[in-house]
Amino acid sequence: MGSSRLPGKVLLELAGEPMITRVVNRVKRAETVDQVVIATTTESADDALAAVCEAKGWPCFRGSQEDVLDRYYQAAIAHHADLVVRITSDCPLIEPEIIDQVVRQLTCQPTMDYACNLLPRRTFPRGLDVEAFWMQTLTRLWAIDKNLAWREHVTQYLHHKPEDFRICGLVQECDMSAMRWTVDTLEDLKLIKRIYEAFGHDRFSMHEVATLLEQHSHWSDINGHIQQKTIQ
Repeated sequence: MGSSRLPGKVLLELAGEPMITRVVNRVKRAETVDQVVIATTTESADDALAAVCEAKGWPCFRGSQEDVLDRYYQAAIAHHADLVVRITSDCPLIEPEIIDQVVRQLTCQPTMDYACNLLPRRTFPRGLDVEAFWMQTLTRLWAIDKNLAWREHVTQYLHHKPEDFRICGLVQECDMSAMRWTVDTLEDLKLIKRIYEAFGHDRFSMHEVATLLEQHSHWSDINGHIQQKTIQ
């Protein structure tokens, strides 16, 4: 709830439901995911989010606001995870099929430490980011990462020192990396709202979204100028 550019964004409405509900619904459709846990903060602003989780019957873990790596680590321990999939709650177009592809890359190669669709390069729209890693990888990151700015983004140590890890990356032939399907600003929200209003539900695929945006090419101009926040 404490987003600096769009406060309270995870509970903003998309076609009649809070954004977090849309994210959870889509993640739950992934065949490789056993449990979805909301890992939020102990800040009072997130009491509203915790209340939604309680009402929906979703598992909710509350931890550090700034040390998100520790929050993930403690949540994974509390829920006895052996494999962790990281999805951010401002990605209401997250694609179940991509989640499954990334997770299967890791489970089919158990000697790997980490799988994602960000390396070796981004080819999917921003907002469809998926990371999967074994509990032992998360434990290792938690123990060795001493950079507070990196810990806020969970896996930055790994991205800055990829040579220290065994990484497999999902890349698609069609480069859609210029598309911005995440929600970090009012402009982002306006685009995503149009997409949800066009479908009226959250069961659409990324391919249907791409087709919709081809039919309404000017929609992508709504947030085309937005720059992603940089990590120090």
